[in-house]
Amino acid sequence: MSYVIPRRLYEIIRREAEKQDLTVEEYILETMLTNSDPYKRALEYIKVAEELLEQAEKEIEKGESLQAAEKLWGATALAVKAYAAWREGRVIRSHRELWEYKNVLKKEIGDWVQDVWMHAHGLHTCFYENWCTDEDVKEALPRVKKLIEHIRTLLIGD
Repeated sequence: MSYVIPRRLYEIIRREAEKQDLTVEEYILETMLTNSDPYKRALEYIKVAEELLEQAEKEIEKGESLQAAEKLWGATALAVKAYAAWREGRVIRSHRELWEYKNVLKKEIGDWVQDVWMHAHGLHTCFYENWCTDEDVKEALPRVKKLIEHIRTLLIGD
C-alpha cells in the first residue's frame, strides 16, 4: 500500500529524518512508536524491515539499484533496532548506537552479522555517493534477508 503526501510535507519529514541520520521510513516509524512497549516496537520494526526488503527486491528487478540499496540499509537498521527492543527494551536513536549494538548481535547471533552489517552500511554510503554496482546490491540482498528472517524467528518463533 502506498500513500501520497504533499511534496512540502515530505520535504519536512525528509529534513527531520536527515537531522537524525534516519531514513524517512525509520523517522516515521520512530515517531509513531514513541510510547509503544518494547515488544510491540520490536514487532513493528521487523515488519517494516520485511516490507523494505520486499520493496528492495522489486527495485532490483526494475534496475533501480540505488533505491534498493537504501531500502536494504533501512531494513538492516530496523532489524538491529528490533533485536535491541526485544532483547533489552532499548531504543536505538543514532548510527553510533547502531554500530555499537551490531556488536551485541554479532556476539549473540554469530560473526556472520558483521558481514551483513558491512554490506548494508556500504549500501547506505552508496545511496549518497552512487558508487555501488547492481551486483553489489544483489549480493547484499540475501545477507540482509537472512538477518531479518533470523531476528523475526527470534521474535515470533516461526
